[in-house]
Amino acid sequence: MPLSIFCPPPHPGLRNSITENGVVEPTAWCSRPLPLWLILRRFARGPEGRASRAHPRIPSRKPRLLILFCLRQEVEFQVDVSEYLGRLLFVKLRKRHLLSDDAWFCNWISVQGPGASGNEFRFPCYRWVEGDGILSLPEGTGRTVVDDPQGLFKKHREEELAERRKLYRWGNWKDGLILNIAGATINDLPVDERFLEDKRIDFEASLTKGLADLAIKDSLNILTCWKSLDDFNRIFWCGQSKLAERVRDSWKEDALFGYQFLNGTNPMLLRRSVRLPARLEFPPGMGELQAELEKELQQGTLFEADFSLLDGIKANVILCTQQYVAAPLVMLKLQPDGKLLPMAIQLQLPHKGSPPPPLFLPTDPPMTWLLAKCWVRSSDFQLHELHSHLLRGHLVAEVIAVATMRCLPSIHPMFKLLIPHLRYTMEINIRARTGLVSDSGVFDQVVSTGGGGHVELLQRAGAFLTYSSFCPPDDLADRGLLGVKSSFYAQDALRLWEILSRYVEGIVSLHYKTDESVRDDIELQAWCRDITEIGLLGAQDRGFPVTLQSKDQLCHFVTMCIFTCTGQHSSTHLGQLDWYSWVPNAPCTMRLPPPTTKDVTLEKVMATLPNFHQASLQMSITWQLGRRQPIMVALGQHEEEYFSGPEPKAVLKKFREELAALEKDIEIRNAQLDWPYEYLRPSLVENSVAI
Repeated sequence: MPLSIFCPPPHPGLRNSITENGVVEPTAWCSRPLPLWLILRRFARGPEGRASRAHPRIPSRKPRLLILFCLRQEVEFQVDVSEYLGRLLFVKLRKRHLLSDDAWFCNWISVQGPGASGNEFRFPCYRWVEGDGILSLPEGTGRTVVDDPQGLFKKHREEELAERRKLYRWGNWKDGLILNIAGATINDLPVDERFLEDKRIDFEASLTKGLADLAIKDSLNILTCWKSLDDFNRIFWCGQSKLAERVRDSWKEDALFGYQFLNGTNPMLLRRSVRLPARLEFPPGMGELQAELEKELQQGTLFEADFSLLDGIKANVILCTQQYVAAPLVMLKLQPDGKLLPMAIQLQLPHKGSPPPPLFLPTDPPMTWLLAKCWVRSSDFQLHELHSHLLRGHLVAEVIAVATMRCLPSIHPMFKLLIPHLRYTMEINIRARTGLVSDSGVFDQVVSTGGGGHVELLQRAGAFLTYSSFCPPDDLADRGLLGVKSSFYAQDALRLWEILSRYVEGIVSLHYKTDESVRDDIELQAWCRDITEIGLLGAQDRGFPVTLQSKDQLCHFVTMCIFTCTGQHSSTHLGQLDWYSWVPNAPCTMRLPPPTTKDVTLEKVMATLPNFHQASLQMSITWQLGRRQPIMVALGQHEEEYFSGPEPKAVLKKFREELAALEKDIEIRNAQLDWPYEYLRPSLVENSVAI
């Protein structure tokens, strides 16, 4: 591989001349040879441009031509350069085209100065080297535009961003939704955004296994008639978590029903009541309930979960059979022992001119109360998967990822800080758009909001993407959850946010000394605008900044970005296997309309819950997406080194130490809990939205 090194003018007394193509022509020599190390990792490239760590062979879109010529996965090249090179700014890398258009994945290039104590210059790459073009790699020190008064990197920055904007174009999957990466399939993605082979193989193998399990469950149950809730055990036999088994055994309990609003897979809906909701109309004879609610309100122990966002959403039609959606309201009280117990459930909003809808109570007949809770859990499934998980987790992370690639060059310190937290996000989201929420996808097949209602819900939910709701200190304060000792999500989210904030502040302080340096960074300002005005469709009216005016504001915004891509996503992702495997606890669809009377039988409950095929498919997808991923990078544990120099490494080291301390504290706390909360445990939080 020919490579060239670009340098600025050397120190006085030493002269290098630079040719038009950037290759150094030295005229000053040093007394000892200068070794140059080129570290490359070989990956297999499959027929669709896929990458692999798993197979030690020369990468190629036609790998069979060259498999026999490679025996190792990683290769080191050493080049001795006998002349003095001066201060190094760039390494330029080119791969010659031989028999096939093979591709190489380059981790980094290191240049070691003369002697054992010579300085090392690291040039991070972490991308594919394809074709016969020249790849220019700047030295790994983060530099803003303000840090480059001589303009030594100006041309490189401009050319890199111009090329990136051609590759990373904004797209619009559906009108009215926040934007995404342009491209209909994974093959339309830039090659550096694709799964490497180990990730791809595991993902597709798990999908195959899930479909195989589905086929087996369908074949075993197709001729059976389910008459009891225990019949759901017929499909509850493969790949479940220990917690899921406990959910199966305890799901009818009011305490567990309330617990899920605090610490389940959707902790984003619950809020402390400041007044009785306007939609809560009391039918005749409910004066005692109203008095109890007023009492809890005055004591500050009344909470609510309002699903009004689902009101009027068009329900799915599955195999010519109408499905149903409700928009419940749940009123709950927080007891001194920390338990959150339901007091009343209203399944539909009142309509003007009609009698108030019934309020379901814990004192109702057991099947009536159980069916009301099943309706709430089904509604929570819809809002969780579409609003909390897909929109707030995946799609907002994709906006951050696309804007970062379009606006921040690889030399920018905020690019180096953010890029480990954007890995695989674009591909997993395209897979979601082409499999889960696509036409004839999983939502259309088995979910009550499928068939178009899910898109309408995502469009509505966009109005609730407020800046403060993405920042736990503000969000938890707004929802009145600060100080709720039984909200382990709140405790861990706050702690993780604070750790991330100190990490971001440590990196920012290395590169921005004043507020003015933030305001003068035109690349940073363009990035902020691209997120708020373009990707989020003008979210400044929802509190998102259009410009960054100070170091504090920059730290807050970047912390929000990283928390969204890590902790926030994990808090709504990791619990799926635990809470959704037992289908009656979170039905993906409901086959009869919500009850309007309290005359409910077991037969009506069974006729309302998903049938065996719908339940089996829910379990299969839940297992595939909710299982612990064997190919994952835990928060802060990425191997890639985008920064050079000891200062950023020291900041990262401290970040990891604080994460380890949080890990230990959560472990100690969970050992004393009946229901341990682990969804923000740093070793389980993925470093990016990758599943």
